Amino acid sequence: MEFYCTVKIESYIYRVKIILSILPVLLFLVFLFLMDSFRLVHEKRVALAIAWGCVCALVSYVINTLLMETSGRSFDLYSSYLAPAIEETLKSGIIFYYISKKKIGFMIDAAIYGFATGAGFALCENLFYVFSLEETSLLTWIIRGFGTAVMHGGCTALFAIIYLAAKSRDKMVTAMLFAGLGLAYVVHSLFNHFYFHPIVQTLVIIISLPVLFVVVFRYNETLLRNWMELELSSEVEMLKMIRQGRFSGTKAGEYLASLKERFSGEVVLDMYCYLQLYMELSLKAKRNIMLRESGLPLPSEEGIVGKLDELKALRKTIGPVGELSLSPLIRMNYRDIWKLNQLSAH
Repeated sequence: MEFYCTVKIESYIYRVKIILSILPVLLFLVFLFLMDSFRLVHEKRVALAIAWGCVCALVSYVINTLLMETSGRSFDLYSSYLAPAIEETLKSGIIFYYISKKKIGFMIDAAIYGFATGAGFALCENLFYVFSLEETSLLTWIIRGFGTAVMHGGCTALFAIIYLAAKSRDKMVTAMLFAGLGLAYVVHSLFNHFYFHPIVQTLVIIISLPVLFVVVFRYNETLLRNWMELELSSEVEMLKMIRQGRFSGTKAGEYLASLKERFSGEVVLDMYCYLQLYMELSLKAKRNIMLRESGLPLPSEEGIVGKLDELKALRKTIGPVGELSLSPLIRMNYRDIWKLNQLSAH
């Protein structure tokens, strides 16, 4: 009977340790997800980010173990300097992929995907330690759950925010890529140094990160609304002129007609078709964003993928020079391509 009670107590303690180590970071991820009023985030991509974080934790463990054994460095020294660099570099991989494929448009979704990656890493790491470290107090798992786990998510989210901001502006992209990784490394390394009591560090993490994300999210909601309002008015008016056959009498139409001096008539016609199709798809993409914000279902439309393929074909036909010539009317920058990619994602 005494043995049975002991086993039952130990089993209960294990369950408590698991809950304390994984629940806080999951709740924080849900908190960020609920703050996305424009519903920019896709559940499958979040799940993939979490899975990638788990893979990174396993790969990091193998690399860190091998390097620590071969270098002969102490665990404290290694975990404070080299491990953060390896872990943050691996975690950033999926963010780099998402941004290169134009699947992230604003800091809101960048932060969520980044935090989801760090959350996956922390879940796998904490579960490993729960079953490999026996003599640990519940306080240890409170610190790991609320501190270390949230730190992992926050570091990758910071990198995602910084890198996306540079990519959206198309300025100093490479420099900001390394700056974002550098900041994530510094925060991670400082946390592992334990310059302050672990409880103090945990409190700083769970207080500062929510405040930071709330500020970022509020700023981006304003940015997103301004971006949509600015483009909507001009695109609606231009598409209206095109469909009513009055586009040639506008300044934009006169500019497009002037391009006949530099391009053949066929290319100018392709530019005209490209302009009209882009306006149509752009308005549909913004409409979908507004519908998601209102919690309304998206309309079922056929032929969207075909129109996107047609737009790509027209873009290829007019070439980089033709696209540059159209830049006073439309610009296919990072966020514009992301916006159109949202149509194919539904």
